[in-house]
Amino acid sequence: MRTKKINSSTLWSALVIALVYVGVFIAEQSLPSTSMLFTVLKKGATYALVAVSMNLLNGFTGLFSLGQAGFMLIGAYTYAILTIPVADRMNVYQYYAGGLVQFAMPVIPALIVAGLVAAVFAFLIGLPVLRLKSDYLAIATLGFAEIIRAIFQWNKLGALTNGSNILREFPTFNDFNIVNAEGEVVVYLSTTIPFLIAGVCIAIIVLLINSTYGRSLRAVKDDEVAAEAMGINLAHHKQLSFCVSSFFAGIGGAMLAMYQSTIQAKAFTSAMTYEILLIVVIGGIGSITGSCLASFLFVACSEWWLRFLDQKQMIGDFEVPLLRNGFRLVVFSIIIMIVVLFFRQGIMGTKELPDLFGRKKNLKREVKA
Repeated sequence: MRTKKINSSTLWSALVIALVYVGVFIAEQSLPSTSMLFTVLKKGATYALVAVSMNLLNGFTGLFSLGQAGFMLIGAYTYAILTIPVADRMNVYQYYAGGLVQFAMPVIPALIVAGLVAAVFAFLIGLPVLRLKSDYLAIATLGFAEIIRAIFQWNKLGALTNGSNILREFPTFNDFNIVNAEGEVVVYLSTTIPFLIAGVCIAIIVLLINSTYGRSLRAVKDDEVAAEAMGINLAHHKQLSFCVSSFFAGIGGAMLAMYQSTIQAKAFTSAMTYEILLIVVIGGIGSITGSCLASFLFVACSEWWLRFLDQKQMIGDFEVPLLRNGFRLVVFSIIIMIVVLFFRQGIMGTKELPDLFGRKKNLKREVKA
């Protein structure tokens, strides 16, 4: 009976996810490409991947890291540097004679390399940093992110990073659209593709969490002494979790570059990390589903639904007070405070999508008990 229940919940979850993908594809073909919905979906998919990668550390391993923006920066720059067409490099690296790299990689291999480079940096940083705990680890990783941002803007590295100048002309999500001989788009894929990339990466993280390795990470979070007594190598598992999280954060950074179409190191500030952390907290620390839902809600509120609060509104001859540039952030902050007050463990807590379909049965069992 228990196996049937788990399989049923999993099947329903898979059906819901499939319907979401079908809905995104249909909406992309039928709605105007300028709709704000697609902005929310693209950025939301990107933030969902980064939030899930951060949750792997904070929610499942118990490591409080604030270096996500730094690894996203590494991934974004790696992707851009490797994919800018050779013919356009002279225009992009106009102050550095076309730059150091004189070849271009396909998009998918470049995404993987972006994640690998971020993971290598994580491995090197993790050797000394992961010996720290709690707030000290957070401060150390935050400092790393700020140092990386400064280094990537260093003019002496301009032949590789273009210094403090913008990197552009690399492939974006719009390049996945299928066009005919006249150059007209016949099939839109600029929103479906980021959903697919994020979905595959999140699925890998879910498989990892549900594996023996994932159970070891949970044990490390719950009680390090007991975990070590059971034969779990704490240093190895923390280092591996840190590298895996950074790998997917690097891919998330590359996706952000594809979404924005240009990147500059100064945009990857600590505020970006705080946004990701806020998404993890709102969704539920220890819930993959919560991180995904909170990502889209966060982006929708900040980029779309509350935009009207930044503009003056008239009702007849009466001007609505307080509505002006910046008021959106005030209302957004109040909404976040309300969510945190009434949902102490986040929207999902530690529950996942299959748990929602087995909820009624669980309630009946609790009542009978």
